[in-house]
Amino acid sequence: MGENEKQEEKIELQTERKTPERPDYAEAIATLIKETDSLKELKELLVDYHENDIADALPLLTSTERKKLYRSIGMDKTSEIFAYLDDVSTYLEEIDAEKAADIVEGMDADDAVDVLDELGDDKRKELEDLLEEDKRKEIDLISSYTDDEIGSKMTTNFIVMNRSLSITDAMKSLVKQAADNDNISTIYTVNDDGTFYGALDLTDLIRARKEDDMEALITTSYPYVYATESIDECLEELKDYSEDSIPVLDNDKRILGVITSQDIIEVVDEELGEDYAKLAGLLAEEDLKEPLLQSLKKRIPWLVILLFLGLLVSSVVGVFEGVVAELPLIVSFQSLILDMSGNVGTQSLAVTIRVLSDEELTTGQKLGLVFKEMRVGLVNGLLIASIAFCLTTAFITLAKGVLLPTALLMAGCIAAALILAMLIASFTGTAIPMFFNRLGIDPAVASGPLITTINDLIAVITYYGLAWAFLLQLFHL
Repeated sequence: MGENEKQEEKIELQTERKTPERPDYAEAIATLIKETDSLKELKELLVDYHENDIADALPLLTSTERKKLYRSIGMDKTSEIFAYLDDVSTYLEEIDAEKAADIVEGMDADDAVDVLDELGDDKRKELEDLLEEDKRKEIDLISSYTDDEIGSKMTTNFIVMNRSLSITDAMKSLVKQAADNDNISTIYTVNDDGTFYGALDLTDLIRARKEDDMEALITTSYPYVYATESIDECLEELKDYSEDSIPVLDNDKRILGVITSQDIIEVVDEELGEDYAKLAGLLAEEDLKEPLLQSLKKRIPWLVILLFLGLLVSSVVGVFEGVVAELPLIVSFQSLILDMSGNVGTQSLAVTIRVLSDEELTTGQKLGLVFKEMRVGLVNGLLIASIAFCLTTAFITLAKGVLLPTALLMAGCIAAALILAMLIASFTGTAIPMFFNRLGIDPAVASGPLITTINDLIAVITYYGLAWAFLLQLFHL
């Protein structure tokens, strides 16, 4: 087989393996709603679609078409759809208060809390007054915890029963509770005084014979968290378990709610977003609708601090005016040193922030991380400096017309500055967040912008200091 034929066959195989695109159901759903006049027929047609896809179709509809959809599928189904919406308030505003309250009523309490938080104070109070007392209590319970407490992320949708029930009575209790709670894959058990005892799998209960002892099915060492625990403290522990849900207890060990696997995914996603914002020097994530003044309040404090640090960097450059006057060509390579130093520091920072999330890290392990990052910085510096030495030598000689011996000396100075700056940057990128963590200051907030500016300062001193000592004092260029 010729080379061209082999290449054509390879391309054909790659084409065959290409992952097909998934259909966009939102457009199809919107078309169905627009074109189907019978509400009964529309309800039957929409049974095949997931609630999330129907939620995606809502922006493609007019207010009249959306109301037609709600009448067709009923309030319970509408509640499930609204739980997937990002901007619920827009759609609740076009529904009368009683029906809007019915939609909120049909949601899990944690979803209802999220929806109500999006509404203005007057609209929220109006809807809360229309809710049943039990639902209001569940909402008030979840809302009573601060955003950084795990209790604020729990749901009250779970099954609980007494540990002493027979298999037959347990099945009856399950069927009764399942009418209002569909999170039934894990069943929680309590003692006679209502304290948490353990959990059993739904499959084990279904398989059990009526003469079996339910006690034998219960796992008493089942993991749990306390509602007042901070999300940061228990997030790693929650991720270590592959359970569908984990109970959330009050300080008296009574079950208040559960954290589902979906809740954990959402919490992790929120934490990642917050950490990303912190690395940029913000105290929290911003969204598209955040007022200008609020965004400014988040950004200005760090920018002011960095302004003064930037002035310090500029003043240090001013100290080396004599070096610049004697060797103006070296200014061309300042950004190279600063950029590589900043990149290395940011990489070390990202690794360190991730490692520091493990609160059981020993002092020895932290020191080991510092030395490991410095070794990585040194090796990277040697490799990058070798490449930079060759390229800058060629550039200075060919583009600037400098004699080869002088070009080699200048390229050597640049390479040495790169090695030293990258080594120090890997140290500061690791040591500074560890220092802030030791002081009890969030290292993600304090380290990001600070490390960038400090590395700029170090890189400037390193580069121009070496140029002064190496090129001017030693070789008298």
